[in-house]
Amino acid sequence: MEFVSGYRDEFLDFAALLFGWFRKFVAERGAVGTSLEGRWWQLEAQIRRLPQDPALWVLHVLPNRSVGISLGQGAEPGPGPGLGSARLLGDDPPLHLRDLSPYVSFVSLEDGEEGEEEEEEDEEEEKREEGGAGTEKVEPEEDRELAPSSRESPQETNPLGESEEADREAGGGKDGCREDRVENETRPQKTKGQRSEAAPLHLSCLLLVTDEHGTILGIDLLVDGAQGTASWGSGTENLAPRAYALLCHSMACPMGSGDPRKPQQLTVGDARLHRELESLVPRLGVKLAKTPMRTWGPRPGFTFASLRARTCHVCHRHSFEVKLTPCPQCSAVLYCGEACLRADWRRCPDDVSHRFWCPRLATFMDRAGELAALPFTYTAEVTSETFNKEAFLASRGLTRGYWTQLSMLIPGPGSSRHPRGHMPSLSLRGGDPYQLLQGDGPALMPPVPPDPPRALFGSWQDYYTWRGLSLDSPTAVLLTYPLTVYYVITHLVPQSFPELNIQNKQSLKIHVVEAGKEFDLVMVFWELLVLLPHVALELQFVGDGLPPESDQQHFTLQRDGPEVSVRPGSGISARPSSGTKEKGARRDLQIKVSARPYHLLQGPKPDLVIGFNSGFGLKDTWLSSLPRLQSLRVPAFFTESSEYGCVMDDQTMAVATGGGTSPPQPNPFRSPFRLRAADNCMPWYCNAFIFHLVYKPAQGSGTRPAPGPPPPSPTPSAPPALTRRRRGEKKPGRGARRRR
Repeated sequence: MEFVSGYRDEFLDFAALLFGWFRKFVAERGAVGTSLEGRWWQLEAQIRRLPQDPALWVLHVLPNRSVGISLGQGAEPGPGPGLGSARLLGDDPPLHLRDLSPYVSFVSLEDGEEGEEEEEEDEEEEKREEGGAGTEKVEPEEDRELAPSSRESPQETNPLGESEEADREAGGGKDGCREDRVENETRPQKTKGQRSEAAPLHLSCLLLVTDEHGTILGIDLLVDGAQGTASWGSGTENLAPRAYALLCHSMACPMGSGDPRKPQQLTVGDARLHRELESLVPRLGVKLAKTPMRTWGPRPGFTFASLRARTCHVCHRHSFEVKLTPCPQCSAVLYCGEACLRADWRRCPDDVSHRFWCPRLATFMDRAGELAALPFTYTAEVTSETFNKEAFLASRGLTRGYWTQLSMLIPGPGSSRHPRGHMPSLSLRGGDPYQLLQGDGPALMPPVPPDPPRALFGSWQDYYTWRGLSLDSPTAVLLTYPLTVYYVITHLVPQSFPELNIQNKQSLKIHVVEAGKEFDLVMVFWELLVLLPHVALELQFVGDGLPPESDQQHFTLQRDGPEVSVRPGSGISARPSSGTKEKGARRDLQIKVSARPYHLLQGPKPDLVIGFNSGFGLKDTWLSSLPRLQSLRVPAFFTESSEYGCVMDDQTMAVATGGGTSPPQPNPFRSPFRLRAADNCMPWYCNAFIFHLVYKPAQGSGTRPAPGPPPPSPTPSAPPALTRRRRGEKKPGRGARRRR
């Protein structure tokens, strides 16, 4: 697929932005030890003419003493691609954080032993240090003593360079001899599965420029090489020249958003560096605070801006490097200039060229207004191209429970970003199935209405009215998954498969294919029993992206009166549901988990198959799973985050089975949050469109099934051979009887 918006972890887009800006900064900065005299006068003159930003800017100094960087095969150290950034910015970008594990990982330097931790967890923690370094609006105080300028304890309040020199002189400091000790203890050994033969690099310090609102404007990584050899600058030496160069580049080319600008006032998070910059910063026409920043850290309602620079669709350069403009005909794809537009227009084969896609993309863009037509009070904000999701969540206190799944700052329970993550949180305080939907404010989900719904809901407006929800409630962002299943059962299956009579069934077995984020939000599916109280439901989540330790798990959400309890099941064996036997007095929702591709799943045939934001063209296992569905011939409905994805899914279905997909239709229960795209302007929403698979017509009972794993049955060659043998035996018998 050409566009991966909506499928790729947004954290990877953020990491690509950091590395892209840093690579450009290193290339233009030149040698670290070069004198400032005469090198910067042209840039300084340019900065002095820039408009002023009324927001306070902050230069953070963030030392790191516990995490080392291990580069695997294919990663190149140094200021070039380095740290696997080529994998973040190249033509075949990864979709998940775990895809970078062969190229870069993080090792613990804290305990002095080979403690390579899970790459995704460490990388996310490291990037949150880089990206989440927020600050309160700082009021420099002149009459009070200076406080520590980082998260260090009061005993570590010495200037960064002095403390490191003292540690090195002592011979046992946390930074000084840590490199040698780690290198000795993690010396390469030729063992199976080892990804790197070099000792880890040490990210000794991070310089970060932000404004008071949290927008990241510039970053510099001070990395020490293995065995004490300098790689990108040694430790904190020449910190003032590097910091000054970083400030200049952040003003001339801000990483976040907006035009080049300079702050009215700057504060520094390190006492020694503040003193060294007192004579340099005024040369830019910027006022330096009289005292260093006393403290820094995220205040209760703080979040950094989620706006990220966009990229050219062809060369992947960011908007801080070049000016991006959309295609003049479709207005959907972003290019940095005529050269990239022409290259994309003439790509071969023709069906991947922009010339082929341009008219279609123009029609997709025409659906933007229709997709944004939602009844919520916050619709204009969350459907805007400049939607700041992190600020929206923080302003409403949505910073815990399932809401953390939507944020880059805090990993949520059972987060899919952790391949070794655990089962989603199923602990219920007071038997409330909606506790993980709670924010920091009042209750978001009102009590369940005493009477079941008397009519079928076909819009968020109808559902919110019956459920007693205010149109200012953002719960639709999480409830899009169960409401989509409800819409498929009550509207789409009766329309497309009326012979199934699904609305009169008392039990339904549903397979959720290639499950991911929806499994991490498993408790939201309890709302299905509120909407369909007469149906006993069994949801089986299937996919190789699920936590391996959850494979074959089976548990039941049971409701007795106003409370809900969780009971583990007996492995994979099916347990009779009590919902139909007790005539609605007790309603159960059975959850099963199979951490494997769908074509390897064994078991009874489901009543319905559903997949969320499927992306057939992005995963090779679909080429085997789709033929499996073709052989089962069960109703299979899928959602996509854009109309473009629906077209690509139809092509993949045709290649895999010879079948196709139904015309996509907008999902009335789509998520209201617009997904930000890096290289295009198309409207992307979670579960935006729905379609179902159209299977290739069967040609007769004697024909072989479509290519793919055959169903568990005898081989087709045996029965015909047995039939011919019987006919041959009957003829001699009849002839013998005639002779007698």
